[in-house]
Amino acid sequence: MTPQPKSSADEIRLRFDQEVERFSNLATGQVATIDAAHCMDLVARAGTASAPEAAAVLDVGCGAGNYSLKIREYRPKSRFTLVDLSRPMLERARERLGGSIAATIQGDVRELAFQPASFDVIVAAAVLHHLRKESEWTALFANFFRWLRPGGGLWIFDLVSHESPQIQGLMWAEYGRYLEAQGGTGYRDKVFAYIEKEDTPTTLTHQIELLAKAGFTSVDVLHKHGCFAAFGGTR
Repeated sequence: MTPQPKSSADEIRLRFDQEVERFSNLATGQVATIDAAHCMDLVARAGTASAPEAAAVLDVGCGAGNYSLKIREYRPKSRFTLVDLSRPMLERARERLGGSIAATIQGDVRELAFQPASFDVIVAAAVLHHLRKESEWTALFANFFRWLRPGGGLWIFDLVSHESPQIQGLMWAEYGRYLEAQGGTGYRDKVFAYIEKEDTPTTLTHQIELLAKAGFTSVDVLHKHGCFAAFGGTR
């Protein structure tokens, strides 16, 4: 059976244009994602652990702004550059963050260009699994490293795959049971369908290797539960 083509960036943007309310809950995070609220807090605390009080933060795939809002709890004077494919998501994030915003950019992270050493913290939450090619992964991690100031950190929370087909099957079944507990088999099938259509996650070990290859001197895994992981590195 020939695999179906994955969604284009425009197709993904159109779906997220309709999902603003679902992605606007700071208290619970995103229910389709295991341990979302806990990992959001971990990423925010890791990102601000060595950041200055007035940190310059790049939030890639910012959605409705949840991660930036959480970071602001720990660094109230931070200034945020927000990037997302979806204009309605950016508008909601702008409403919620107000005067803390340095810039909002509607666009694809693969096409961004910033000056070197522009940011103290980069956050990429539930966005990198949309990358398609190995060259895109390599180029983007290199860009993240270049855009960070010395001592700055890149922190990621995302869907990940697994090295072993057997472990992948085991973790996918666990995820399916989690989704069923949230909304029944119909909800499970809906989430699995859009993952199949949109997402191309890679393994946690691969991304750790990419961090090291890009030049990050310290790499840490904050949390892993089934198909989801929070991790990152410091320049």
